[in-house]
Amino acid sequence: MHIDAATQLLLDARHSGLALDWRRLAVGDADTAYAVQDAQLRRLGPVGGWKVGSKGDGSLPGCAPLPASGVVASGAELHGPQWRMRGLEVELALRVGRDYDPGQQVPDEAALRTVFDAILPAIEVVETRLGHPPCTNPWAGMADLQSHGALIIGTAQPLPATLSLRQVAASLHIDGQEITRTLGGNPADLWPMLGWLALHCARRGQPWRQGQVITTGSCTGLQLARAGRQIEAALEGIGAVSFSFAG
Repeated sequence: MHIDAATQLLLDARHSGLALDWRRLAVGDADTAYAVQDAQLRRLGPVGGWKVGSKGDGSLPGCAPLPASGVVASGAELHGPQWRMRGLEVELALRVGRDYDPGQQVPDEAALRTVFDAILPAIEVVETRLGHPPCTNPWAGMADLQSHGALIIGTAQPLPATLSLRQVAASLHIDGQEITRTLGGNPADLWPMLGWLALHCARRGQPWRQGQVITTGSCTGLQLARAGRQIEAALEGIGAVSFSFAG
């Protein structure tokens, strides 16, 4: 499928709130999926950040750019027909403190620490544009911005002296009821994953820009909410973040 055609199908599904049969999205490899991501962002507006995730098993991470319009502060209310799935993932995010291009090498933790100026608690709202599950084409999901809907961010905190996803304690409440609580629920090796992302973005011609937010994958697994619910999440020692879905 031509990149422009795949892009238009996904944008039409995004704006209408109607699911796209994933079998119509003939995206067959990572390079094509990333090209479709980029083409969507050229229509959706500037890049406000990136999502990246890793299974922690030595396989390559995966990523997607995040529309700046969907990176919103804690306390927001989300409304509209596009919120069909209403998936929730509690995540650790980092804020880019200066424009950064790593050149030709994967940066290490020491180099990356000079780039980030804060960490933030975050909730990624997971929202696929694809219908007729299960989708057996992983490249279709990747092209769909890895099922990104929105990123809700809490108050920024200073970057600590040590930071490991395997030591992060996370919790999620819906309408005041605890849904899940985890310790080390994200298996990714944080700094190598961020180093991979920095080089990947630069090679895509989109090096990190000051103020962008990098979110690093779920600490709680995927949870689902119904419309009209109040969502609250916390990362122990980092902070809390909340939002609601309109009824």
